[in-house]
Amino acid sequence: MLAVVVHPAGENDRDGAEFLLDAKAADLPRLMKIWADQQYGGIEFVEWVKAEFGITLEIVKKDKDQAGFVVLPQRWKVERTIAWLGRYRRLSKDYEHLLESSETMVYIASIHLMVRRLCRVTTALKPHRARYGYRYLDYMEQAA
Repeated sequence: MLAVVVHPAGENDRDGAEFLLDAKAADLPRLMKIWADQQYGGIEFVEWVKAEFGITLEIVKKDKDQAGFVVLPQRWKVERTIAWLGRYRRLSKDYEHLLESSETMVYIASIHLMVRRLCRVTTALKPHRARYGYRYLDYMEQAA
């Protein structure tokens, strides 16, 4: 997660994107491309992002003759990340009174996800035994 902006539900997503880019684009000099859904479409907005920040904004659109559910390219990554974050209790409902608290909880959840992936425990035990903190050598000593 590079940057998060939480805004009221009555505010347009495009306005939130403008605020996010104004606040965070300078901190992300290597950012070259952003994929967005059709909500962020519009030639004026795409050109504004390119002129103001030098970032290519690519709108991921569905096919005109599409019927039913089809996974859109790049969009599944966003949906997957939102699903991961939705598993955290504090993010599943609107518990926070301040927008800053909600943003902070998103950062904390994403840090937790990243740390869990970086620090996976590898063990020779079956996965259900690894949850209880047994190391393989401890298990072998107990068996002997």
